Amino acid sequence: MAIKYDWRGDFDNASLNALHADGFGSPITQTDWRARLERHSLGWVCAWEDGSLVGFVNIVWDGGAQAFILKKVVARHLRSRGVGAALVAAAAKEARAAKCEWLHVDFEEHLRSFYFHACGFRETPAGLIAL
Repeated sequence: MAIKYDWRGDFDNASLNALHADGFGSPITQTDWRARLERHSLGWVCAWEDGSLVGFVNIVWDGGAQAFILKKVVARHLRSRGVGAALVAAAAKEARAAKCEWLHVDFEEHLRSFYFHACGFRETPAGLIAL
């Protein structure tokens, strides 16, 4: 398995929509990811295997010290092989290069071990309002 990681990698919407459907177990949508990311993101990391998009993570920010991981997804056939941790590590490296001081992530309980052990996040108090 030779996975290539690209900061602000060039992807097409169809490939990212298909990856999201595979990774999140949902129907394929027609989301215009390119427009959304260009408007709201510090950047993103694409993971490629043999020319296919197999992983993705979006990093949004406040324009200053705070960056946030959103929409990390790995193709189902590559899970538990280090692709997700490598995506997060690349994202952290680029957020640090942009002079961010903090990288935040929210996650579901079943991902706790991944983010704390594989990626090095630490637990902090946080709040959430469901809108």
